[in-house]
Amino acid sequence: MHVPDGFIDAPVSAATAAVAAAAVAVSLRGARRELDDKAAPLAGLVAAFVFAVQMLNFPVAAGTSGHLLGGALAAILVGPYTGVLCISVVLLMQGVLFADGGLTALGVNITDMGIVTTVVAYAVFRVLVRLLPRGRTGLSAASFAAALISVPAAAAAFTLIYALGGTTDVPVGQVFTAMAGVHVLIGLGEAAITALTVSAVAAVRPDLVHGARDLLRPLELRTTAVTLPGSPAASSRRDGDQPQRRGSAVPSDLAADEHRRSRPDGPGAVAAAEETRHRSAKRLWLAGVAAALLCAGGLSYYASTSPDGLEKVAHDKGIDSKEAAHAAKDSPLADYQVKDVSDERLSGGLAGVIGVGATLAAGTGIFVTLRWKRARTAPAAAESETAAL
Repeated sequence: MHVPDGFIDAPVSAATAAVAAAAVAVSLRGARRELDDKAAPLAGLVAAFVFAVQMLNFPVAAGTSGHLLGGALAAILVGPYTGVLCISVVLLMQGVLFADGGLTALGVNITDMGIVTTVVAYAVFRVLVRLLPRGRTGLSAASFAAALISVPAAAAAFTLIYALGGTTDVPVGQVFTAMAGVHVLIGLGEAAITALTVSAVAAVRPDLVHGARDLLRPLELRTTAVTLPGSPAASSRRDGDQPQRRGSAVPSDLAADEHRRSRPDGPGAVAAAEETRHRSAKRLWLAGVAAALLCAGGLSYYASTSPDGLEKVAHDKGIDSKEAAHAAKDSPLADYQVKDVSDERLSGGLAGVIGVGATLAAGTGIFVTLRWKRARTAPAAAESETAAL
């Protein structure tokens, strides 16, 4: 659904650019509350993964294909504010490096694909997770429905933008009917990809699914001493009495240290649990990067070559009659092909890998910086509150 240059006139393009800039500014502040040490690297990965999966166009009807928009997936995994930033980074990389989506239409695309999909999907998701049974089944169902609804919502948003500033005279009713119809089908693909991805992350690290952190908790094991009936300890005291403590056979300081290390909630166990979570998050990150590289560098060669929903509607209805040439059409990576590499498969694969790397680097850099700023401002805010008291 990348809108090219020339579909929307200059005044409305400028207005949507202002809306997009304001939304990104608000999201930069909001993302500081969503990002922690675990979420910041994951957010960069989400942006790279969305970029990669968007290269996998899938057929939805005769002569039409669709691809992931990603707003629902990003919002559920890393939060709505961070989700807007993830999709904005993806769209910026695609527009500048790959000539995908017009540069003058960047505000239109961020508003449509970044803001509308993220806000609508997250709102639907939060309502559904409170109504559906708790657990992975409810989480997957809520993710599926939120993603499904977000795609026709984006199609309706494009129709509204076209009604305000379209450069052709196609009746708005025809545009809406055609866009809504095909994007409901595309939404089914979006929903399946989103639900499967969220479910996979929740199965490994439920605490990394931002939208369900208050619903899915890692299992905590606690141990208590159990006294069997008839044992000497049980017969030597009345019901309700506490067992008598006997002196330790080892020095008290060593016994205390061993107890701290061995008890389930002691510092040693806590440190071990933290180390385990860190390793699992690292494995998840590496698996996500590998999946993104596989999608962009290999599977993209087998993607549908049919025009996507917007391209098909624009061609059939004549919306593309005033499409302008892309300012980055001579980019070395234009159309997801590396210039001067004759082998089409190799050229596309290299372009995809470069795109994943560039998006991962840009996204991770932004989100880690936001996390760093949050870490710096938190102590200052705490000191000011203490001084006020």
